[in-house]
Amino acid sequence: MISPMKIKFLLLGLTLVAARLSAQTLATNTYTLTPGTIIPAGNPNGALEQFDVSGISGSIASIQISLNIIGGYNGDLYAWLVDPQGQTAILLNRPGLTSSDAFGYADAGINITLDDSGSFANVHGYGAGSYNLNGNGQVTGTWASDGRNIDPQSAPGAFDPASVGANLSQFQGGTANGAWSLYLADVVAGGASPTLTDTTLTIASSSISSVPEPSTMALAGLGLAAWLRGYWRRR
Repeated sequence: MISPMKIKFLLLGLTLVAARLSAQTLATNTYTLTPGTIIPAGNPNGALEQFDVSGISGSIASIQISLNIIGGYNGDLYAWLVDPQGQTAILLNRPGLTSSDAFGYADAGINITLDDSGSFANVHGYGAGSYNLNGNGQVTGTWASDGRNIDPQSAPGAFDPASVGANLSQFQGGTANGAWSLYLADVVAGGASPTLTDTTLTIASSSISSVPEPSTMALAGLGLAAWLRGYWRRR
């Protein structure tokens, strides 16, 4: 038998649950740069661009970054993104470079989005299947970031077994506010230098907030509370 005192406390708890529940809020913010920066060929230090991010509440749910690079030789490209806490994601690391291809892909430029929140193919091997080129000869589409955190001057065979864990998904759950640094390099001397025309960083963040609106859980709680109240009165 449930005592009247226990029922009172249970009714109070159910009423509070029904009256005030938690909800997850998802917000998306985009930051675009149009620098027209030349990426000097043969310079492993690369060119630096920064996104100044502020006013984002909650933690990072997902990250996307779009890169519009014209010209050059895609197999020479190396790009990485550093968050405000110093974590690094490898966006590009010599696309196409493998034990069977010592030079990587010869396409001139990319106009792509990198996104690790889905089941996209890894950009390092974009040429292994079908892919599209736009009117400027750039590779297009949405791809998973490279994630190979090895020296871009490593032997071609080192790219085959390399882990792809240094990707964009490692930023999930972190803090977005602060300076995000984008580095882009063409690590092989000779040939034309590519140009970063524009780049966009998209950050989806999630936060928990209390809302007074009823939901299925709240209605169930109210129903149970009403039953217990009737049970108590009948005793």
